[in-house]
Amino acid sequence: MAAATRTPTALLVMEEERRADVYPAHVLDDIGRLVHWRGPALTRDALRDALRADRGVLDGVDVLLTGWGAPVLDAALLAHAPRLRAVMVAAGSVRHLTTPEFWARDIPIVSAARANAVPVAEFSLAQILLGLKQVHRLGREVTAGRRFPHDPRVPGGYGSRVGLLGLGEIGRLVAEHLRHFDVEVLACDPVVDPVTAAGLGVRLTGIEELFEVSHVVSVHAPLLPETERLVGRRLMALLPEGATLINTARGAVLDEPEVIAMLRDRPDLTAVLDVTWPEPPDPGSPLFTLPNVLLTPHLAGALGGERARLGELVRDELRRFVRGEPLLHAIEPSRAATRA
Repeated sequence: MAAATRTPTALLVMEEERRADVYPAHVLDDIGRLVHWRGPALTRDALRDALRADRGVLDGVDVLLTGWGAPVLDAALLAHAPRLRAVMVAAGSVRHLTTPEFWARDIPIVSAARANAVPVAEFSLAQILLGLKQVHRLGREVTAGRRFPHDPRVPGGYGSRVGLLGLGEIGRLVAEHLRHFDVEVLACDPVVDPVTAAGLGVRLTGIEELFEVSHVVSVHAPLLPETERLVGRRLMALLPEGATLINTARGAVLDEPEVIAMLRDRPDLTAVLDVTWPEPPDPGSPLFTLPNVLLTPHLAGALGGERARLGELVRDELRRFVRGEPLLHAIEPSRAATRA
């Protein structure tokens, strides 16, 4: 990428609620030294209204900075942005933002998925380790029985098996974390080759084997037509006694009615669900009352101060763009289609 011959002009468009977390003052100060601001930050709705009024808000904009609440990069928006040369998204997936018209412009788009993966992977690792000790199962049994079991038999963290359903950005980071532990890591992902998996310390396997032999299964699959309701009664029935299922991906990857039915039939299993479908669950959902479900309110993703990592990634990519250096987190069209 050739170095920019002039200071680019940038506009920040995203929701207000999380803007200060994603782009805190120190990040905005750094960005302000790299670009000219086209104007104050806008929300997606404010940008839409400005474009409808033909106020020229995107005239001269070289870089669109955004995050949660990003505008869709469709033909109508692009028609108002003839100088647009890069889009940088301080969030994960860009699939819902991009259109054929956008890809036809050959504009690089940056995703901060790698930064967003960090807290999700940390949360997943914590739950995996707790699952190997069967903390949730034994905890509820102690509470119900008011006694401690003698020498409980649990897989623990030595020689046990962890299954990763999906080796995308988050799944790979979880695999990297697990290399520090004495566990065997299996994974199922149809778009990952065995050589890549081996480099992560992971053995690829079929989905049935993954569920049949893993003491903990952690779901990291994107929500695609092929993965919708992928995990149901058939796979849950294969889990070993006392196994834990963790879902930090998308709620609809699980067939919730079937999963709920299996959790009722098998109280030895534990489900840690940080995502559901719908989200949150309906008030009458059994997920709120099943004793072997740990339901958390989408905690795994970046929250509060953790969100600054996303803005910092965008800032660093913007610096590379200004210097004409290769972008490290630009998304190719083929990858965008398979991201969560």
